[in-house]
Amino acid sequence: MSSHRKSYGQRAADHSNPAAQLLLHTIERKKSNLAVSVDLTKTSDFLKVIDVVGPYVCLIKTHIDILEDFTPDVIERLKLLSAKHDFVVFEDRKFADIGNTVALQYSSGVHKIASWSHITNAHPVPGPSVITGLASVGLPLGRGLLLLAQMSTEGSLATGSYTDDAVRMARAHREFVIGFIAQRRMDHVGTSPSSLPDGVEDFIILTPGVSLEMSGDSMGQQYRTPEKVILENGCDVIIVGRGIYGKGTGDALDVGCVALQAEKYRTEGWNAYLKRIGSTGPTS
Repeated sequence: MSSHRKSYGQRAADHSNPAAQLLLHTIERKKSNLAVSVDLTKTSDFLKVIDVVGPYVCLIKTHIDILEDFTPDVIERLKLLSAKHDFVVFEDRKFADIGNTVALQYSSGVHKIASWSHITNAHPVPGPSVITGLASVGLPLGRGLLLLAQMSTEGSLATGSYTDDAVRMARAHREFVIGFIAQRRMDHVGTSPSSLPDGVEDFIILTPGVSLEMSGDSMGQQYRTPEKVILENGCDVIIVGRGIYGKGTGDALDVGCVALQAEKYRTEGWNAYLKRIGSTGPTS
């Protein structure tokens, strides 16, 4: 059976990486393939949005370096919210340097990403050393890596042979690379199923640029609906940001509206998944 026709829970058995198993089991347990990208610059807003959307998501995506008032306490509070609401943490760091440098960026500095983020990601541009450098830190901690095979911005250079090479790199490091940031499934790119390692391939696809209403923004972002992403393109996790919490911050942040939007996206994404695997009885 093709991997994207299996349930998320069934697919966990195809992975030896603990972070991949954690994400797939969390999706199945919470009946949510929604990830929220919390791109806010104030700690109070950052934590408030996470607490509100936490019950509806499988994953929270962070850019921890944009917090203007970051302190180590932010990480401790994020970890408590992860335990409270049962979600995976993905620091969207986009590493892109030689192996020694990324290993230090991942393990050290003020953010110490590997100590708290279950998943992170990297550009394939530096070649395989970016994976081996990060794996030297992340594998002993049970972490997982996503490669940026495609992006949702207009004019992205991550296409064609670049995407193919990203998939080949992932296949060579399947113990640590658990999937891709991409716009479609990457299974069988550049090879035939019979030539795949162990005859099995199941990369988890996380897809940004998802919206129920918008078609794009002024900075080149292009949007697609949850149904198109999950059902038509076979992706696994929808990543939504402004479509859920808008531009509101502080007292202007409408907590009730944010929760309603999160539930709406969770339902749309899950129902698209049920259609994909041939299940009946949509979740309302």
